[in-house]
Amino acid sequence: MNRRDWMRFIAAGGAAAASTRIAQALAKGDLPPGINQLEGTATINGRAAHVGTPVNLGDRVATGRGSQAVIVVGSDAFLVRAKSTIEVKGTEGVLNGLIVASGQVLSVFAKKPVAIQAASASIGIRGTGAYIEVNPDSVYFCLCYGEALVEGPGMAAARLVKTTHHEQPLLLREDGGIMRVEPGPFLNHTDAELVMLEALVGREPPFMKGGTYPAKQY
Repeated sequence: MNRRDWMRFIAAGGAAAASTRIAQALAKGDLPPGINQLEGTATINGRAAHVGTPVNLGDRVATGRGSQAVIVVGSDAFLVRAKSTIEVKGTEGVLNGLIVASGQVLSVFAKKPVAIQAASASIGIRGTGAYIEVNPDSVYFCLCYGEALVEGPGMAAARLVKTTHHEQPLLLREDGGIMRVEPGPFLNHTDAELVMLEALVGREPPFMKGGTYPAKQY
């Protein structure tokens, strides 16, 4: 099943079966870690990558124009959109940091502290799903579910964010050396993508109830 068929399958209500199918494939070793899916082109540390290329802690992954990559690093997974660059950081084999240097990335993380750096914004999370876009004048951050602590230059105090289903998308703008946190719209990521990413690491998003989505859809 290719990616387009896969996403149609999930959108049609096959999320629970999809999660089971991926878990079975993972158990058999059929799904590669590292670059798990790739449309177009990607590089790792400047070298051309393909499906099955490992992604290790400390690696820098970049996607080309019109490209998209799904990456699995241990118990975490990422959907990296076109013309995006990320760097995965960690110690003792455990991912504990993500740098979003450019572009757009949807991420799901195991229950552990992870520090995300996107432009001048610092975001501390633990066991969440999150979508980030780095734009010339702002960082867009949607905490899809979980808790996050948002910090930036000049902020009097860190901003604690708690969500269960995309309730508080934010725009982080630096103005006069001060990070301003503003409400934003819901943009450019879907529940189906979150289901797919979590399934790749053997989990379901918390908004899944008995294998189905809640009434509210995006």
